[in-house]
Amino acid sequence: MADTTVSRNRVIVDLVTGLIAGGHRITIMGTGDSSLPNAEIIPIVPTSLNFLPPSENPFYQHTAYLTTMISEALKRQGDFDIIHNHMYPEYLAFLALNSFDTPMVTTVHSQMTAETIMALKEFPKACLVAISEESKRVSGLSMTVVYNSVDTDFFVPIENPTRDYMLFVGRMSKARDENGNFLDPKGVGHAIKVAQRLGENLKIVGNVEDREFYETLVKPHLSDKITFVGEVSSEQKIKREEMRSLFQNAGVLINPINWQEPFGLVMAEALSCRTPVAAFKRGSVPEIVEDGKTGYVVEPEKGEEGLALAIRNIGNIDRKACREAAVAKFSKKRMVSDYEKVYLQLLR
Repeated sequence: MADTTVSRNRVIVDLVTGLIAGGHRITIMGTGDSSLPNAEIIPIVPTSLNFLPPSENPFYQHTAYLTTMISEALKRQGDFDIIHNHMYPEYLAFLALNSFDTPMVTTVHSQMTAETIMALKEFPKACLVAISEESKRVSGLSMTVVYNSVDTDFFVPIENPTRDYMLFVGRMSKARDENGNFLDPKGVGHAIKVAQRLGENLKIVGNVEDREFYETLVKPHLSDKITFVGEVSSEQKIKREEMRSLFQNAGVLINPINWQEPFGLVMAEALSCRTPVAAFKRGSVPEIVEDGKTGYVVEPEKGEEGLALAIRNIGNIDRKACREAAVAKFSKKRMVSDYEKVYLQLLR
């Protein structure tokens, strides 16, 4: 079962292709426009939920397809040894948990909010996987931890990178606080202020969920030194090869997040290209970035000044160590192997 979020789908593709390469037979219940060599596709919805025609009530539209997916999984469960649930929200499938005879493992990709934890606790028999130790800790639940992977065979370093800019990659959220102000969970506002403080070039990449976010928090600061890469759109449309080039040539990836991110794929992708990371110490950051070795993990209380100091010292980071850490901890081979262990344990 697959969902609509880009990072989650990337991880699913890596897992599926890795399992198939290992001799497993895989069936995907998802979108009709899905295409993965040697995997059977059961089309539940014509295309990604984000690209369905406008609906008067998108919530009903989306949950109707998700309900249909659960029903189809129940009908077909005898065809499978294991069902791996990546649904969004993850716990929706648990409403039918007692009707499944085939073992089901669920990866919780979402942030461990109080509401998510409350829902997960209603199903103590569910086999759960967290994507970071921090997510497991916050949940208070019995969970196996399997880190997400990045394609370390694709995100590779190059000879003689320019390293003449800082890079920020992250969505520009439509979420607002009680006063109507944008929350900026990925922290592009911090990235802009750090670049201005340092007088450094900054390239900004990301999907813009609300055009007003871009018009008020990003556009007024654009200049010959601070640039927005790609078109301003709700879907990031930059080609994967261009994204790789941006990682390869960056001097540093700045990740000044304002939320407890369960796993930051962009950090692992940057490290795989030998690009160190400067990030606030929130969520999974300390598990992905080794402070002083593959980048700098900055206490949020130190703010933009702390990030600026870290970036001034980024030349002290051994870039080969960044690549080595990414391959060791976040390769597709490692993730596939870890999930195979989860499957075998569940089958026993």
